[in-house]
Amino acid sequence: MKRVWKWTKPVMAISVSASVMLAGCSSGSNKENSPAQGASSASAANETGLKPYALTFVFPTTADAKDMGLVEEAVNKITKEKINATVKFIPISFGAWAQQTTLMLSGNEKVDVIFSGIGTYNQQASKGQLLPMEDLIERYGQEAKAALDDQSPQILEAARIDGHIYGMPDIKDLAENYGFTIRKDLVDKYGIDLSAVKTIDDLDPVFQKIKDNEPTMFPTYKYSQSIIDTISNGYMDNLGDGFGVLPNFDNNLKVVDWYETPEYAKLLDTVRRWYLAGFIPKDIATSTENGTQVMKAGKTASYLSHMKPGFAEQDSRNTGHTLESIELLPAAATTGKITRFMLSIANNSDNPERAMMFINLLYADKELSNLLAWGIEGKHYVKQADGTINYPDGVDATNTGYGLFTGYLFGNQFLQYVWSGNDPQLWTTMSDFNKAARKSKALGFSFNAEPVKTELAAVTNVTNQFKVSLETGTIDPKKHLPEFINQLKAAGIDKIIAEKQKQLDAWAAQ
Repeated sequence: MKRVWKWTKPVMAISVSASVMLAGCSSGSNKENSPAQGASSASAANETGLKPYALTFVFPTTADAKDMGLVEEAVNKITKEKINATVKFIPISFGAWAQQTTLMLSGNEKVDVIFSGIGTYNQQASKGQLLPMEDLIERYGQEAKAALDDQSPQILEAARIDGHIYGMPDIKDLAENYGFTIRKDLVDKYGIDLSAVKTIDDLDPVFQKIKDNEPTMFPTYKYSQSIIDTISNGYMDNLGDGFGVLPNFDNNLKVVDWYETPEYAKLLDTVRRWYLAGFIPKDIATSTENGTQVMKAGKTASYLSHMKPGFAEQDSRNTGHTLESIELLPAAATTGKITRFMLSIANNSDNPERAMMFINLLYADKELSNLLAWGIEGKHYVKQADGTINYPDGVDATNTGYGLFTGYLFGNQFLQYVWSGNDPQLWTTMSDFNKAARKSKALGFSFNAEPVKTELAAVTNVTNQFKVSLETGTIDPKKHLPEFINQLKAAGIDKIIAEKQKQLDAWAAQ
């Protein structure tokens, strides 16, 4: 019996109606060899004799989009014409994603194209839940490959595990730079000179000015779990889990313990100084709020974080305040960043060839990409004079029928219109950013933690005990950092580093 997935009610209703709509399409095994070479010939698929096929597309969502069924219908008009296939959407909330996709991939549920990444790619590939794609890409995915290669030939190779590619990275920001973001009204009000800020140690006068003049506001706050957890990645390739890293994205491929480095100790000293000066709230280590939430509430002026082109504009929308960002550490690309958002073909697919044709369209067909990202023109968005898009009259974020804002999930974001408030040339800037970013010397390496899974669990427990307190300045690093390091060693971090070094050396030798 086919399992029924329990989404939130609006999404479930969409999925059920989609099932009815597609009931007349074949969903049985229909694997075929097409004479078409690449997806451009797949666009004439009906003329080359492809049988009808009903694809399933599983992806995460942040919203219950009541018009998803309408978008699905519009998508199917394109895919029926170009690859003689219909597409059944299976949207799953991010909160339920891990649990539901684990069940889908481990059972017999029919899944063709599935979003992959967000920390599960290696495990899914190692369990045989995703299909190797390199031959399919060669035959049916040449336009997608060309779009990725335009960013860098290394991008697709970063998804390779033990010789096979199990996912195609989404084209979006494929690197990260790192820096400081602050409310612009405060910069203007107090004449803060951001050009004088070159390193994080130059921020003390900025924080002092906020503290002196805004007594109800914290000068800075944690962006995620701690003050420095995201910006720390600007100093090294964390090689997937942070237990054994590559300083400066090179270090002659020698893996070290990040927590024993001088860079980490210096960052902790800085954060401790800020905490003692009152720039950071006393209860920050136990707070469950992040920087954007606290800034939206008007309670903080700034945060340190990873960034990308358009970051200030993005977080201005998220916080409700106009923001300015400055770069403190340059952009770098790592395997973890590139493989965070990908598209894969499930082992449960009845027709991997058609699934690959659909993926190819996501990287090559502008109309399809914009449908999935923004919905239906005139109903969910309208074009503006500068080429950007915005809501139609009478529509806003509270009543739109398709407000996903997750275009990065659907293949090639550079095909999509730019939302109002961003630079109309955002995607050109982003592409230049990707191409100019430093590539880690370990780009393409993926660590298999299975041989040290016991040690990994133990060091994770130790990290959970110390890391946030140290990285928010709540405890004195002079006393507690050595204790943290000693407990990591007792838990087996040196064994993890040795195993990671062994695997990295073998990868480099290939």
